[in-house]
Amino acid sequence: MSEEHTLAVKGLHASVAGKEILKGVTLTLKSGELVAMMGPNGSGKSTLAYALAGHPKYTITAGEALLDGKNLLAMSPDQRARAGLFLGFQYPVEVSGVSLSKFLWTAYSQMHVGDEADSDRFGADLTKHLGYLGLDNSFLKRPLNEGFSGGEKKRTEVLQMATLAPRFAILDEPDSGLDIDAIRSVGETVAKLHNPGMGTMVITHYQRILKFIRPDRVHVMVDGVIALSGGRDLAEELERKGYDWVKVGLAASQASGT
Repeated sequence: MSEEHTLAVKGLHASVAGKEILKGVTLTLKSGELVAMMGPNGSGKSTLAYALAGHPKYTITAGEALLDGKNLLAMSPDQRARAGLFLGFQYPVEVSGVSLSKFLWTAYSQMHVGDEADSDRFGADLTKHLGYLGLDNSFLKRPLNEGFSGGEKKRTEVLQMATLAPRFAILDEPDSGLDIDAIRSVGETVAKLHNPGMGTMVITHYQRILKFIRPDRVHVMVDGVIALSGGRDLAEELERKGYDWVKVGLAASQASGT
């Protein structure tokens, strides 16, 4: 049986350049859970992801985030990664002169400081994960994300997640800019890699990738707070109705003080 881990966010407020974006986010993600975070543009979904990862652009002004009871916000970004938090970027950066294979091995080795990084296991797992994503070994020789298509960049992010095997993975819009086939490939791979030892949060605007990921729970963020939560059928309801009805419900709730 896998050890259970918990990422608990309580009343989190965060600002960017002095403007408050998160206005009291509270949620819990446990090992084995796969959740979707949906919401309109500017609602705070990506801010939540980057704030938890420790990006210096985002200032935490109130609240807390605990990973297995430890203060995540007191850790540096690399310490958060070592503690088991992974962030897949919406817009992955290009790194010239560093091959994908070198990057992955370096990251893998750093996550195993204090014990011996197993190169044979690394190679075997990498080959398996490449197969999941429909990529061949020649892909590993290319400089990280340089000249990659949008779909290849998103596959690379998922490949990094697979390599590092984090306790908690946050994927920021892994379907952004992808065609139908790429969405299926990325979605099915995320579903395959999800396991009882890892909690996964997928940030997305649409339910199309959720057809392949099939989340246990769906949260809807509006104006910096989680306005609504439900099962996977909530994503289909959002697809039909849009987000305005959630905004109206949130406004009514705030007006009544509930």
